[in-house]
Amino acid sequence: MRGDVERAAADLAAAERIVVLTGAGISTESGIPDFRGPNGIWTKNPEAMRLSNIDEYLRDPELRVRAWQERMHHPAWTAEPNEGHRALAELGRSGRLLALITQNIDGLHQAAGSEDVIELHGTVHLAKCLSCGRRTPMREQLDRVRAGEPDPPCVDCGGIQKSATVSFGEQLDPADLDAAFTAAAACDLFLAVGTSLTVQPASLLPVDALRAGARVVIVNQGGTPFDHVADPVIRAPIGEVLPAIVAG
Repeated sequence: MRGDVERAAADLAAAERIVVLTGAGISTESGIPDFRGPNGIWTKNPEAMRLSNIDEYLRDPELRVRAWQERMHHPAWTAEPNEGHRALAELGRSGRLLALITQNIDGLHQAAGSEDVIELHGTVHLAKCLSCGRRTPMREQLDRVRAGEPDPPCVDCGGIQKSATVSFGEQLDPADLDAAFTAAAACDLFLAVGTSLTVQPASLLPVDALRAGARVVIVNQGGTPFDHVADPVIRAPIGEVLPAIVAG
């Protein structure tokens, strides 16, 4: 593994236009469980997937009450960035990072100091009205839940609210998608960290990078469909190896 880390570090040091894609694996070391892994939220409790289905959410008031209670106790409120997050923030300060794209909703990249993060799946730190689109800090809405509103409606239009995350059945933000794919097609190194590269459309980003002639480096505990075209593939704790890769 040491040789793979050294090769990845050399590739990163030589790259001029870097794109990073992160998934749940980078945040598990901060205490935020993933969804599909052996100890994932949906693996251990398949019923929890209903909370992330927009049709179920709109149809079932009791499910919305459960969802607001889940948001009250989301681990993002107490989690801290780990060394992997901090390493990518340092990479951003090098001026060679075209884009830091994440599938995560926890805001830990920003907490570590990264700027202009493309959050493909939205953020738990904001609430949105599904009728008028009004966005507010999530903590404001959680305060309303604590004060006795189990399913707080939008104060502007009375519409149903949820976290500003992308549920099953919702579309990703077109501007974010365009920015992500534009960056992938312009990079000379694509670094995938903590992602299985199986969830579309994020899983298509390395395809565009490869078409543009970029090298692909993968740091992930499990296998991915792109392992055969990546060089190197590193299976090790992200918080341990990513700082070494970024430091060169």
